[in-house]
Amino acid sequence: QVRLVESGGGSVQVGESLRLSCAADGNIASIVVMGWYRQAPGKEREVVATVSRDGTTAYTDSVKGRFTVSRDYVRHRAYLQMNGLKPEDTAVYYCHANIVTATIPRQYIDSWGQGTQVTVSS
Repeated sequence: QVRLVESGGGSVQVGESLRLSCAADGNIASIVVMGWYRQAPGKEREVVATVSRDGTTAYTDSVKGRFTVSRDYVRHRAYLQMNGLKPEDTAVYYCHANIVTATIPRQYIDSWGQGTQVTVSS
Protein backbone atom coordinates (compact mmCIF):
# COMPACT_ATOMS: atom_id res chain seq x y z
CA GLN A 1 0.00 0.00 0.00
CA VAL A 2 2.76 2.43 0.99
CA ARG A 3 6.49 1.97 0.76
CA LEU A 4 9.66 3.97 1.26
CA VAL A 5 12.70 3.46 -0.92
CA GLU A 6 16.10 4.86 0.04
CA SER A 7 19.09 5.47 -2.19
CA GLY A 8 22.43 7.23 -2.04
CA GLY A 9 24.42 5.23 0.48
CA GLY A 10 27.97 4.13 -0.14
CA SER A 11 31.55 4.08 1.09
CA VAL A 12 33.48 7.33 1.52
CA GLN A 13 36.55 8.70 3.26
CA VAL A 14 36.54 10.87 6.35
CA GLY A 15 35.42 14.39 5.57
CA GLU A 16 33.59 13.52 2.39
CA SER A 17 29.89 13.93 1.68
CA LEU A 18 26.91 11.79 0.75
CA ARG A 19 23.30 12.60 -0.03
CA LEU A 20 20.60 10.12 0.86
CA SER A 21 17.22 10.17 -0.82
CA CYS A 22 13.94 8.64 0.26
CA ALA A 23 10.91 8.29 -1.99
CA ALA A 24 7.49 7.51 -0.53
CA ASP A 25 5.20 5.72 -2.92
CA GLY A 26 1.62 4.53 -2.66
CA ASN A 27 -1.84 5.75 -1.79
CA ILE A 28 -0.71 8.79 0.19
CA ALA A 29 -2.85 11.70 1.31
CA SER A 30 -0.17 13.42 3.33
CA ILE A 31 3.00 12.79 5.29
CA VAL A 32 3.20 14.23 8.77
CA VAL A 33 6.87 13.68 9.55
CA MET A 34 9.72 12.28 7.50
CA GLY A 35 13.00 11.42 9.06
CA TRP A 36 16.20 9.48 9.03
CA TYR A 37 17.36 6.93 11.56
CA ARG A 38 20.53 4.89 11.70
CA GLN A 39 21.72 1.70 13.28
CA ALA A 40 25.37 0.85 13.73
CA PRO A 41 26.53 -2.73 14.40
CA GLY A 42 25.79 -3.72 17.96
CA LYS A 43 23.86 -0.55 18.69
CA GLU A 44 20.22 0.42 18.85
CA ARG A 45 18.55 2.36 16.09
CA GLU A 46 18.70 6.09 16.74
CA VAL A 47 17.03 9.10 15.22
CA VAL A 48 19.34 11.25 13.10
CA ALA A 49 17.12 13.99 11.72
CA THR A 50 13.45 14.72 11.14
CA VAL A 51 11.43 17.27 9.20
CA SER A 52 7.77 17.86 9.91
CA ARG A 53 4.95 18.99 7.66
CA ASP A 54 5.48 22.63 8.62
CA GLY A 55 9.20 22.44 7.84
CA THR A 56 10.44 22.19 11.42
CA THR A 57 13.66 20.21 11.57
CA ALA A 58 15.39 18.42 14.41
CA TYR A 59 18.80 16.77 14.62
CA THR A 60 20.62 14.55 17.01
CA ASP A 61 23.50 16.45 18.60
CA SER A 62 26.25 14.46 16.92
CA VAL A 63 25.22 15.56 13.41
CA LYS A 64 24.26 19.19 14.02
CA GLY A 65 26.13 21.50 11.68
CA ARG A 66 27.10 18.63 9.38
CA PHE A 67 23.83 17.06 8.21
CA THR A 68 20.84 18.76 6.62
CA VAL A 69 17.42 17.18 6.24
CA SER A 70 14.93 18.43 3.68
CA ARG A 71 11.68 17.43 1.98
CA ASP A 72 9.96 17.68 -1.34
CA TYR A 73 6.33 17.96 -0.26
CA VAL A 74 4.89 17.52 -3.73
CA ARG A 75 6.78 14.37 -4.64
CA HIS A 76 6.75 12.89 -1.09
CA ARG A 77 10.52 12.72 -0.84
CA ALA A 78 13.06 13.38 1.87
CA TYR A 79 16.77 13.98 1.64
CA LEU A 80 19.68 13.87 4.03
CA GLN A 81 22.76 15.81 2.99
CA MET A 82 25.69 14.53 5.02
CA ASN A 83 28.87 16.59 5.03
CA GLY A 84 32.05 16.15 7.00
CA LEU A 85 31.41 12.45 7.49
CA LYS A 86 33.16 10.68 10.34
CA PRO A 87 33.82 6.99 11.02
CA GLU A 88 31.21 7.09 13.78
CA ASP A 89 28.58 7.93 11.15
CA THR A 90 29.01 4.42 9.73
CA ALA A 91 25.64 2.68 9.95
CA VAL A 92 22.62 1.50 8.04
CA TYR A 93 20.42 4.53 7.46
CA TYR A 94 16.67 4.13 7.40
CA CYS A 95 14.02 6.48 6.13
CA HIS A 96 10.89 6.77 8.24
CA ALA A 97 7.58 8.49 7.62
CA ASN A 98 4.28 9.02 9.42
CA ILE A 99 1.84 8.68 6.56
CA VAL A 100 -1.85 9.40 6.22
CA THR A 101 -3.25 7.23 3.46
CA ALA A 102 -5.72 8.40 0.84
CA THR A 103 -7.98 5.45 1.56
CA ILE A 104 -11.47 5.55 3.02
CA PRO A 105 -11.27 5.49 5.96
CA ARG A 106 -7.91 7.16 6.39
CA GLN A 107 -5.12 5.12 7.91
CA TYR A 108 -2.15 6.38 9.87
CA ILE A 109 0.92 4.34 9.04
CA ASP A 110 4.45 4.26 10.39
CA SER A 111 6.47 3.30 7.36
CA TRP A 112 10.14 2.30 7.14
CA GLY A 113 12.48 1.91 4.22
CA GLN A 114 14.74 -1.08 3.72
CA GLY A 115 17.87 0.80 4.75
CA THR A 116 20.99 1.93 2.95
CA GLN A 117 24.54 1.35 4.14
CA VAL A 118 26.86 4.28 4.81
CA THR A 119 30.49 3.44 5.53
CA VAL A 120 33.08 6.07 6.42
CA SER A 121 36.72 5.05 6.43
CA SER A 122 39.63 6.88 8.00
